Amino acid sequence: MSRIVFEQLALFLTPFAVFAFYLLLRRRNPLTRAPWDGRTLWLAVAGLGLVVAVMVLTGLTQQRSPGGYTPPRMENGQLKPGGFQ
Repeated sequence: MSRIVFEQLALFLTPFAVFAFYLLLRRRNPLTRAPWDGRTLWLAVAGLGLVVAVMVLTGLTQQRSPGGYTPPRMENGQLKPGGFQ
């Protein structure tokens, strides 16, 4: 579960990292507030758009299982693993 959260967080922060890299290429200090004023909202919108686009794309292209999930069960004293059919 935490892997999913970290992947989405990395996608959200990508526009901020790209802009900071752009500031470094322009020889401006990305740690000062002046270059970020007025752009933070647009970077956040771009990050959210990127997260939503990846979630939709993943939902549309993810492999589907034709059967349902069978939970683990006990049969004749042995544990049978669960899984998708």
